[in-house]
Amino acid sequence: MSKTILTVDDSASMRQTITFTLRGAGYEVIEAVDGKDALGKLGGAAVDLIVTDLNMPNLDGIGLIKEVRKHPKHKFVPIVMLTTESTDGKKQEGKAAGATGWIVKPFKGDQLVAVAKKLLGG
Repeated sequence: MSKTILTVDDSASMRQTITFTLRGAGYEVIEAVDGKDALGKLGGAAVDLIVTDLNMPNLDGIGLIKEVRKHPKHKFVPIVMLTTESTDGKKQEGKAAGATGWIVKPFKGDQLVAVAKKLLGG
């Protein structure tokens, strides 16, 4: 059974790139346009990994992580920030909120797949 990854980004082209990359590696992908949309989609879905942008309207990546970590069902789901932000301060904020990892855009497809495999055990 394939693993399901929720990708959250307000950029349609970035979601498309992430989805194409992860589906090519055999993962199921659910797309969300921002943190609020992601929380709605998480309500009825079992996901194995969340890949989220930081800067988004309605609910940003840090806010999303904090909300996800409140739910027992998703408390231990790995969450990777995929963002243009690379400052130590933002990384610390993400880690404090509960982020598992951090990938800086632009990213290479094989880098994203390698992180997914490492976190999902395959």
